[in-house]
Amino acid sequence: MDGFFSQALVLLGATLILLPLFQRLGLGSILGYLAAGIAVGPLGLGLVSGGTDVLHFAELGVVLMLFVVGLELAPQQLWAQRHRLVGLGATQMVLSALLLAGAFMLFGFGAPQSLAIGATLALSSTAFVVQMLVETNQLGTPQGRSAFSILLLQDLAVIPILLLLPVLAGTQAGDDSPQLLAGLAALIAMVLAGRYVLNPWLGKLARLRNPELMSASALMVVLGSAALMEHLGLSMGLGAFVAGVLLANSPYREQLETDIQPFKGLLLGLFFLAIGMTMDLRLLRDHPGEIVLYLVALLVIKAAVLMAISRVRKQTWRSTVLFGGLLCQGGEFAFVLLTQAQSLNLLDSAVAGQLNLVVALSMAATPLLLKLVALLWREDRPSRARPDLEEETLPSHHPQVVIAGLGRFGQITARILVGRNIPFTALDSDPDEIDLLRRYGNEVYFGDVTRLDLLRNAGLDHARVLVLAVDDVEDSLKAVELVRQHFPAVTIVARARDRYHAYRLHELGVDQVIRETFESALLSARVTLMQLGVPESTALDLVRSFKDLDERLLREQIEHRGDMDMLVETNRKGREELESLLSGGDR
Repeated sequence: MDGFFSQALVLLGATLILLPLFQRLGLGSILGYLAAGIAVGPLGLGLVSGGTDVLHFAELGVVLMLFVVGLELAPQQLWAQRHRLVGLGATQMVLSALLLAGAFMLFGFGAPQSLAIGATLALSSTAFVVQMLVETNQLGTPQGRSAFSILLLQDLAVIPILLLLPVLAGTQAGDDSPQLLAGLAALIAMVLAGRYVLNPWLGKLARLRNPELMSASALMVVLGSAALMEHLGLSMGLGAFVAGVLLANSPYREQLETDIQPFKGLLLGLFFLAIGMTMDLRLLRDHPGEIVLYLVALLVIKAAVLMAISRVRKQTWRSTVLFGGLLCQGGEFAFVLLTQAQSLNLLDSAVAGQLNLVVALSMAATPLLLKLVALLWREDRPSRARPDLEEETLPSHHPQVVIAGLGRFGQITARILVGRNIPFTALDSDPDEIDLLRRYGNEVYFGDVTRLDLLRNAGLDHARVLVLAVDDVEDSLKAVELVRQHFPAVTIVARARDRYHAYRLHELGVDQVIRETFESALLSARVTLMQLGVPESTALDLVRSFKDLDERLLREQIEHRGDMDMLVETNRKGREELESLLSGGDR
């Protein structure tokens, strides 16, 4: 099928058919994408061609994903994980590469070819693993953090592997080899830019209150950092991840993540589709023995290494097996490295093609293996994992409270929550207010509370209470409608600007409505009465009775808001009761 739009329509149609089916069967979205790619690709119905070109474009999904992951890791938290990063990652890479190289030497390959294959296949798929961890809510678990540490080290290991391939081929590194010194300088420049340029620039854009500009700036940051690293022969994903880490403490983190999410989801799905489209299953038909042998060697050796690492770290046997299955596949960087090895005449085209298929099949096998383990081996009772892994401090994704609007009203609640050590996420749309509040140590982020995706990113799925303290009445009402529709279990404590605003909030089902000047006005009335000679106890009783009467009248007026006659009658009765109340206070 010719034409960009026609092919896009086919890909979307296949995804919409197969993805829900695979998710309904409990096989996950990744296998659904792969199946859709195979079905419409050159070896399926042949409706879409150019799978390799689609794959190159769709790698941007992996880049965006690593940026989002970086946003969740502040520099101090990344530094705290340095021992795990180096220890786990380096151990896995070295052991897996050497054992795989030994296996391929037994299969009849020469030492240089075996080392190149071993180093290439030792890499795992960041896209597959992180997506599976996200889908199963395990990214923040000890197992998920250990997996991510290994993946991050593997991304860094791509650089020395690219330098190693020309050496193994007996040639000099060409112009395309990684420029390490320039890369180091670029990383330092990114750190300085993140500290002194990015946040002020994002602040200026935020003051313009143009959502499209914020989205464009988020993409510019990600793609610019990725392009810089690629130009220097390094990993695009590394550049995006570093950019995310540098912005992890930014007040605009939540907004950036929200803006990136739609692009990330779309392109990551396209990446998995492209993997399916590029799987040349004819090689499996023509060379079944070799491919099955290579595939089994890859899965078994990497799983054995990972399981050994997990057992040394005192994980349960079930967690150990799942950890081995999670990272035992080949990675997307293998496609690049195998192409490079072929261009250096280190591997012939037939072997490179077979190994590409082995990597793709290992990706497809991973969700199935994990599903099989989960079915055959039910989760253990209390884990005997090392407690230090459980206690490691990471950003909270499960705040008990979300405060929307941290101005003069909302910050009182925030200060009390801080005093009680109750975790919360605060959102505000005023960049100047954010800068001021963060100087005093408040954790507050830029964001528009009328956006559903932002509320999700702020943790409202898991929060118990939303304190709605925004200034704008219409934004307040829109936010209530969103929360009532999508987060019905969340209790809303809403600030009302005036009586009319309170009416509308109650109509939308908000029971906890706080009129912003009501309590202070009551206090003013009590003090005024006391200054006029009314006894303190009498003044207190009068004010309390007035408050009860006013709140009852408010509820009655809400019930009869559409009936003008009843409203008039309610107001008349209210005045009479008020006069009686006040005159009674004088006796």
